[in-house]
Amino acid sequence: MNYRGVIIKESLENKEVLKSVNILETKVKPVTEREKTPWLKQWTLHTVEIPHERAKEVATALSHSLDQQHQSSWYADFKNDKRHFIIFRNKIFRLDRSKPHEYAAVTAYGVKRGIPAHQLDFSSEIVVQQNKKPT
Repeated sequence: MNYRGVIIKESLENKEVLKSVNILETKVKPVTEREKTPWLKQWTLHTVEIPHERAKEVATALSHSLDQQHQSSWYADFKNDKRHFIIFRNKIFRLDRSKPHEYAAVTAYGVKRGIPAHQLDFSSEIVVQQNKKPT
């Protein structure tokens, strides 16, 4: 199952990694004070698709491509129904989406780095397993 996510072009020091993903859509968003990136006027948001078999490779490339100067401001992520990769500069989290407790460590790590907490709200990303009675 392929992965989907959003990569912010301006977060990348090395934009070559964009050649290794399928860009499905691009939107440009003006930066506001809430984003905490005052050195930028806009974010270029690429919605991307990554083949399942290349997910680890792309995650590693992203981890080494995120802007070093402003690394406390950036992460990238992509997910499918089962897994969620959340990538910081030189740090990759690979989470099971059915285990909400795994997100606490990612949120704490991001906040410690200085990323605004509202950008680290993964609660809507978590897949909740429903108890189904056998029929």
